[in-house]
Parts: sequence; C-alpha cells; structure tokens
Amino acid sequence: MADQSGKVAWITGASSGIGEGLAKAFVADGGAVILSGRKVAELERVASESGAAERCHILPFETTDFAALPELAKQAIAWKGQVDILVNNAGISQRSLAVNTDFSVYQKIIDVDLLAPIALTQALLSHLVGLDKAAVINISSVAGKIGAPLRTAYSAAKHGIIGYGDSLRTEVAGQGVQVLNVAPGSVKTDVSRNALNADGSRRGQSDDAIENGISPKKCAEIIWQALNDGKREVVVAEGPEATMPQMRAAEPDKFFDLMEQMIAGGYAKELID
Repeated sequence: MADQSGKVAWITGASSGIGEGLAKAFVADGGAVILSGRKVAELERVASESGAAERCHILPFETTDFAALPELAKQAIAWKGQVDILVNNAGISQRSLAVNTDFSVYQKIIDVDLLAPIALTQALLSHLVGLDKAAVINISSVAGKIGAPLRTAYSAAKHGIIGYGDSLRTEVAGQGVQVLNVAPGSVKTDVSRNALNADGSRRGQSDDAIENGISPKKCAEIIWQALNDGKREVVVAEGPEATMPQMRAAEPDKFFDLMEQMIAGGYAKELID
C-alpha cells in the first residue's frame, strides 16, 4: 500500500469487519481516518488499536438520518480541512425468501445499503471534485453482481450502488475523482449474524461460508491496493464466488440454472431452518 501521509479517509461502518480493517490499514500507512458508525465504544476501540489514535476522529451517526448528512460532511471536512477518500462501507444483509419477506425489510435494506451511501456521497461530492485527487469507494458485494438467493433486498441495493458508482464515475473522472466499486464475497465478519430475517429481526447466527471467509485484514489490503492501482472495480472473493460475476456476464443462462439448482437442492432450508 502507498504512503497515505497527509490524506484523510472517511469510513462508515468502521466499528468492525471490513470497515475496521480498512481503517487500521490506512492509519498504518500514515493516513488519518474519520471513523463513523453507531457504536461509539467500538469506534473508540478501533482508534485505540490503530496505533495512532491521534490520527483518528470519531464521528458517530445514523446513516439513514439523511437530513443530518450535509452538516456531518462539514464536520468531517473541518477536522483536517479536507476529506480525500470516502468509503461507503456501512450496510446490512438479509437471509429470507422473498415470498415470506415483509416489505419493511426491503425498505430498511435499501435505505441503509443504497440511499444512505448515495446521500453521503452527494453531501460530500462538491468538496471531492474541488480537490486535485480524491476517491469514493463503494463496498457492494458479489450479490451486487449476481442475483443471490435469499438476498432479494440485499442484491437489489448492492446492484444499485454499483450502478450509481459506475454512472458517477463517468461524470467525475475528469475532475480527479476515482470511483472504486468493491464486490466482496465471503469475508469473516458479523454480516450474517446481523442480517435481517423475513420479519426484520436480527438473524443472530453466521454461515459456514462467512466463518471460513477471507479475513477483514486481507480484504482491506486488496481494496487499498486496487485503489492505488487505479482500478474501477474489484471482486474480493475466493473459490466459486470469485468466478460467479464472470459467469453471470459471459454465460447468463448457465449461471441462472446454477442458482435455481441451489434452491432446488435445499440451499434455503440449510440457511433458514
């Protein structure tokens, strides 16, 4: 990873998982981070464990408090006079069949995973385009590249943030703003435990794939390297997950058959029961 001295990254969902990994890696390479999330104690822990708490600024907020975001953007900029990189990482997943899922689950996931990062980016965008070099990193998912079973709301939101990022990139690339869309597969985080059931309740348990997934530290290293390499998109996955987006693009019917076979083979029962 490149020397990040003098640069400021604002990371949402920074209290755990991928966000925590990104924050610690950025600080380790000399950068300063604005740590955002809802759990202040955990944000303070991340700052303390970073090894340079003086280069960490805690700015807690609820991502779906859209009206508050313009003022929060001003506060973030005021800390060091600039924000060079915005990382839209905060999110929530789902484990439920569409036929059983309450519409409120769709509203919540799309608010958190799609509208919230768009709203925050929009609040900061005029600042970013005023810098010589800036970046927006959107943490989507492999589910944002494919139609993943039991994740109709999550896939919809994560597809959406990729679409927003791709479109935004066309407009701001000439103004020095890099837009990197990230599609992680299984990363060992609490994403499955925090996922929503059909009724909107917290799932409370993990998946084997997640428990055996890539470490947040390794995921963060890949993401920062992709940004440094000027990439527009990166899939952070191993095994079959790494090839699914390519199969979806190159052989869609074959891929659709595969996903349908997963459900026919008991995938839903395995995760829900």
